Amino acid sequence: MQNMLTLISNVFRLGNASKNVGAQTVSELLIGLSEYVNITSPPAPATPRQPPIPLGARMVASTRSFADFTPQASFDIKKCELHRLEEGPSETAVLTREQGLQYYRTMQTMRRMELKADQLYKQKIIRGFCHLYDGQEACAMGIEAGINPTDHLITAYRAHGYTFTRGVSVREILAELTGRRGGVAKGKGGSMHMYAKHFYGGNGIVGAQVPLGAGVALACQYQGNNQVCVALYGDGAANQGQIFESFNMAALWKLPCIFICENNKFGMGTSVERSSASTDYFKRGDYIPGIKVDGMDVLCVREAIKFAADYCRAGKGPIVMELETYRYHGHSMSDPGVSYRSREEIQEVRSKSDPITMLKERMLSNNMASVEEIKEIDVEIRKVIEDAAQFAISDPEPPLDELCNHIFANNPPMEVRGTNPWVKLKSVS
Repeated sequence: MQNMLTLISNVFRLGNASKNVGAQTVSELLIGLSEYVNITSPPAPATPRQPPIPLGARMVASTRSFADFTPQASFDIKKCELHRLEEGPSETAVLTREQGLQYYRTMQTMRRMELKADQLYKQKIIRGFCHLYDGQEACAMGIEAGINPTDHLITAYRAHGYTFTRGVSVREILAELTGRRGGVAKGKGGSMHMYAKHFYGGNGIVGAQVPLGAGVALACQYQGNNQVCVALYGDGAANQGQIFESFNMAALWKLPCIFICENNKFGMGTSVERSSASTDYFKRGDYIPGIKVDGMDVLCVREAIKFAADYCRAGKGPIVMELETYRYHGHSMSDPGVSYRSREEIQEVRSKSDPITMLKERMLSNNMASVEEIKEIDVEIRKVIEDAAQFAISDPEPPLDELCNHIFANNPPMEVRGTNPWVKLKSVS
């Protein structure tokens, strides 16, 4: 003990002699003290000494669990039912981490956007018709992932999800729903009539978008641009005569058109079993090949659409698809959706087949994302939705002098008769 005190005294005496006591002096002190500590302390367990980890390496190690994800994984998906086809879409789908995060973000944004629209409608901020898409997100996301941005798409009035996947912001969609000037159609279209580049709505007349889609496909064929048109309709519209007329013309002229029936089980409040003598919608084209797809799995939809697009681009003519899906809301906001089906039925679909949950569980179970990362995305999406909703509430309505504008795309200003013969309104494009 006396020797240890003498050592300490000597070290500090050196410190007083020089104001710059270097690290070597401190090291000598610690080394000297360690001899006495080893003598008087109990022996440490015999474990191999690990080399010290540099500070930078420690920082990398602490974030490694967050960054070291599986870059891609392969998944077995449900086999499609085929009509007049010897081979169908792949039964295996490869998903990269980047794709998975993109799909999750897009579908979760659609879900949150529709739930916010539900809230705004119940607050009487959104008025008129409003048909929500929650539950069917895998259809819109899978289709968009399976075609090119330059391909064309036309759908019915349950169109908010497709408007978003075609590139329109949540802010513009919600502002259109509230009839504001910043909406995608300048507040004049509402829920049913939204448009974007290569996206032709949002159409309010049941089934009328299908012959329009065949016409777009005819334009693609005529221009020789190797593009396809996706024409969507619901199971309720599947019995419309104009759909079968479109099938006939598309088959005769071998148009590059993918006809897709989104079978969400109910046409308004009537189940498919009560409204259709045949519920095999993918066989309705008869002489046109068909595919039945699990519309709750985004990877199933993506692979099927890739197959159908390749089929059409090869000059083989049209193809009919049925996406078997489910809507959580009623037919429209005026329909509670539980008078012709039970709450338990809806909850069972949510718990077993929800498209967003299915994708999230795939990514988490294969180390393609972390729970914390998913939560961060959810928080970010909620903020985007809230900001968009605030804009949709505060943005002004279009003034009355814009009522007749944009009747034609490229015409000079013209006069439009008002509510009586003596009132003339100016229209500009």
